Amino acid sequence: MYKLKFFIVFFFKASIFYAQQSVSIKIIGLPKYHSESNDIYAAGSFNGWNPQNAQYKFQQDDQGNYVLNLQLNPGSYEYKITRGGWDKVECKAQGVGVANRVLKVEGPATIEINVEEWQDHFPPLKRASTSSKNVRIMDTAFRMPQLNRKRRVWIYLPEDYATSRKRYPVLYMHDGQNIFDDASSYSGEWGVDEFLDSTKMKKCIVVGIDNSGDKRLNEYCPYDFSLTGIAANSKTNKGEGGLYADFLVKTLKPYIDKRYRTAKDKKNTFVAGSSMGGLISLYAVLKYPTVFGGAAVFSPAFWISGSKIYQDIRKKGKSVRSKIYFFGGKLEGESMIPDMLKAFQGMAAVSKSTMTTVIRDEGLHNEATWRKEFPLFYEWLMK
Repeated sequence: MYKLKFFIVFFFKASIFYAQQSVSIKIIGLPKYHSESNDIYAAGSFNGWNPQNAQYKFQQDDQGNYVLNLQLNPGSYEYKITRGGWDKVECKAQGVGVANRVLKVEGPATIEINVEEWQDHFPPLKRASTSSKNVRIMDTAFRMPQLNRKRRVWIYLPEDYATSRKRYPVLYMHDGQNIFDDASSYSGEWGVDEFLDSTKMKKCIVVGIDNSGDKRLNEYCPYDFSLTGIAANSKTNKGEGGLYADFLVKTLKPYIDKRYRTAKDKKNTFVAGSSMGGLISLYAVLKYPTVFGGAAVFSPAFWISGSKIYQDIRKKGKSVRSKIYFFGGKLEGESMIPDMLKAFQGMAAVSKSTMTTVIRDEGLHNEATWRKEFPLFYEWLMK
């Protein structure tokens, strides 16, 4: 069954060539205590929200202003200014966070901005833990042999896990910092535990794998990629998504299945994520069609993969027979919906999967949007 809830007319524009436009972002105001020795970066939807990408580093002009010259397709982009990490992101007075900046590209332009404060100039904002009693940190340094790294892993066990003999489905989720706890999240949590604690629907175990920070783009992208927002500086980055998917299937899943009462079969094994996590979720289903029986592909960053994800859909999609939930918001940028619909239609052409595409007029590229959508995905998945 293929169910397309909304169809956006401008999907057909996806094949139209958009000439890239020259856009300069100039910082004309900085905190008085800012040191010129500190590098400044832009992190946004045009580079996978990487807070320290050398290709998106500002350069100083003759007047001492920081300037970033970009080549971008027409459309709408969200971004923030950092000094190389999310602990050093721009903020307001007293360390209060700021909303994402919005850059609308319609033609050549110079944008002038002010940075009011830097987050690390203030004591860390102490946030109380919001995770439920059914969430625990399974391991602070779980070994990932495929990537030769270690990672914090969270696990949610249903309320009746300790008092029953039931076996439960398992949902594996990326960006684990943002799944259960506001205290560990960057900009708000998904509230997965609160939802599962309160729902009357079938319960499942949820495993949250933290992202690595500086290696997030590499681990969640299956293909070598270039961040081409800056002309004449398109360094190729190593895609490690294949190894990350191998870790999920060959290391983490066997560990979870051995130590917890799980329903191990495909129809009870799911994967979910947003942005880069949406990309790697779809890829995981394509690479391991006999392992994952369902996926949430929220706001997928297909742009970073170029044509390669669509090629994999054509080559591998025929083997996939799973439940796949595509979600995108109209306020996430011009390419989000066309890219997502292209993937959906590519899968529909070759796969007998049960799929749906949901497009929200008010949908943004943030945790608040995905938190709101998660219960709707879960209800659809468990029907």
